[in-house]
Amino acid sequence: MFLRWMVRKDTQGVDFGIWSNIRPAQLVCPCDVHVERVARRLGLIQRKTSGWQTALELTRNLRQFDAEDPIKYDLALFGLGLEQKA
Repeated sequence: MFLRWMVRKDTQGVDFGIWSNIRPAQLVCPCDVHVERVARRLGLIQRKTSGWQTALELTRNLRQFDAEDPIKYDLALFGLGLEQKA
């Protein structure tokens, strides 16, 4: 999460984008319980267990939507997961 804040730059004030030596395309999507729940329901994760490989799988699938900044979807997945609470 820290890397996301330091690397990505947005207009919402969530991500600072002060580190320019790492590109957003190099980041891996953090997987918490909310993100994983929604990602599984959307078919973005097939693995049954949580862990680094699951985060890599999710990131790989998010790259299909935006190869340059796949992590930008993290907040949306997290928010949906909070809303569902199931």
